[in-house]
Amino acid sequence: MLFKPVSQAFYEFYVKRDKDRCIQCRVCERQCSYEVHSYDPSENIMNADHHKCVGCRRCEYMCPTDSLKITLNESTFRPNELWTNFHRMALIKQRETGGILLTGMGNDKPYKIFWDHLLIDACQVTNPSIDPLREPMELRTYLGSKPDKLEFEELEGKLKLKTKITPQLKIEYPIMFGAMSYGAINLNVHRGMAMAAKELGILYNTGEGGLHKSLYEYGPWTIVQCASGRFGVHAEYLNAGAAIEIKIGQGAKPGIGGHLPGEKVTRAISETRMIPEGSDALSPAPHHDIYSIEDLRQLIYALKEATDYTKPVSVKIAAVHNSAAIATGIARAGADIIVLDGFRGGTGASPTIIRDHVGIPAELALAAVDQRLRDEGIRNSVSIVVSGGIRGSADVLKAIALGADAVYIGTATLQAVGCTLCQRCYTGKCPWGIATNDPYLAKRINPEIAAEQLVNLVKSWGHEIQEILGALGINALESLRGNRLRLRAIGLTDKEMEILGVLPAGQ
Repeated sequence: MLFKPVSQAFYEFYVKRDKDRCIQCRVCERQCSYEVHSYDPSENIMNADHHKCVGCRRCEYMCPTDSLKITLNESTFRPNELWTNFHRMALIKQRETGGILLTGMGNDKPYKIFWDHLLIDACQVTNPSIDPLREPMELRTYLGSKPDKLEFEELEGKLKLKTKITPQLKIEYPIMFGAMSYGAINLNVHRGMAMAAKELGILYNTGEGGLHKSLYEYGPWTIVQCASGRFGVHAEYLNAGAAIEIKIGQGAKPGIGGHLPGEKVTRAISETRMIPEGSDALSPAPHHDIYSIEDLRQLIYALKEATDYTKPVSVKIAAVHNSAAIATGIARAGADIIVLDGFRGGTGASPTIIRDHVGIPAELALAAVDQRLRDEGIRNSVSIVVSGGIRGSADVLKAIALGADAVYIGTATLQAVGCTLCQRCYTGKCPWGIATNDPYLAKRINPEIAAEQLVNLVKSWGHEIQEILGALGINALESLRGNRLRLRAIGLTDKEMEILGVLPAGQ
């Protein structure tokens, strides 16, 4: 007697279909990019292959008669606290494939989320609050190196600024759309982000996949990235954006490079990335011309020279245990902005083992970096942008109080345009039309609608930020930056509070 493999017998999700409500319209079949649903003409019924389901729930949302329900499969392995279902299925997959397990999006393990253990203080009586509906609240932020003092000179009876100010990025909200490359997500999503960034007066990041020619018109609202693979990097590209970002590391996969599978490299993507169509885009783990701070400094100034010193240069690193020491080197190397990406950061494809066990929370790295730069007297020489698990306006404000100038949002951006976190981005079959270059699927994203959704998201966060600033008695975001006295910790150890530089609630 033959038995089917355990991997086929076990599946994560179960497709429940109400046969009385189902009208065999086959919408689920057309909408599912993973071929879960199929029609049996002999029986005039719809069938489901449960083990193919990834839990994206698109079929459930699109069903016109509400006859579908996607649930977690209750029939699993016998419970075992050591050998969880996750570990047992991972072992089974690897015994059958001999390969590395991949995943998409951010770390979903139950590690402590420090944002949720920080409370924002409020003012009462002696420090009156401010009504944001009746008084102006300043959210505008400038990113770039700033002088420690300003010098003026008198010319023709008027005071003129004598101090030379380096190029600055002006953003109307302390929020930017994070680096997600063209290829990992499609052109429709990129265009939606670009349109939203222009309307909001903020910026979006190209990621390491270059910039499609049709998006050059959005250059003033674009940060172009220079990563280890140097995909799509050329003089016109560098001069097209408002700023340049050197990507050293990424929170979702610290210490390793990127991989865009060849099946996702279409003709348009090959032209933008400057690689052969259908070939795998493999980013090396290190930049092969950067093995020291001195090497990094050489690249920073090469990029500044290539853009006639008109654009700020940022350096992105993953949050790791020695981020503070690395950050001081980056600041002294001439970078204008440092980007810290925590291990909650999302990605289109990452080895599961790296995502789950490498890196540290952004909150801890941010506090350590801000304090180290202050201790060395160079905090003004560089701005800090933090990313990796920013979920809402409260996280934004807590990040700023810990020392950030602004934040990047990536996973939140994708959820705003429809992502349901099924974590299968690397397959190229995204049923929501986001992490796919399949023309049929990509049409599911309308750039204009995506832009409207992103504008609504950032504006709503902006309103909430103004409300909290008013409760703090602050009328400008700058007054909160690095002001950890306005934070209080709850449920944290003494050592964690020491690293974060915050006091316990009640003190």
